[in-house]
Amino acid sequence: MLTGKQKRYLRSLASTENALFQIGKDALSDNLIRTVAASFNNRELVKIKALKTCPVDPKELAFDLAMNTGSEVVQIIGHTIILYKQADDPVIILP
Repeated sequence: MLTGKQKRYLRSLASTENALFQIGKDALSDNLIRTVAASFNNRELVKIKALKTCPVDPKELAFDLAMNTGSEVVQIIGHTIILYKQADDPVIILP
């Protein structure tokens, strides 16, 4: 479980990043879950944008993605979701 200080730090790192994934009208598919889970092999922080055509609420998307990928929700702001999953050999050192 991430503390408030750790979440603030991760949000600051993610603020300069572009979204890696966009979720549209298909919402949460098995393929998207596999792709997001695979992206955690290369990085610890993933930013996702839910498009306006997405029929599912971004909060619901975030928690479903986090549950299915074993990650934690760092932030949900508007249609942007930030997820974090610590790697076996962490690159991001949390405060």
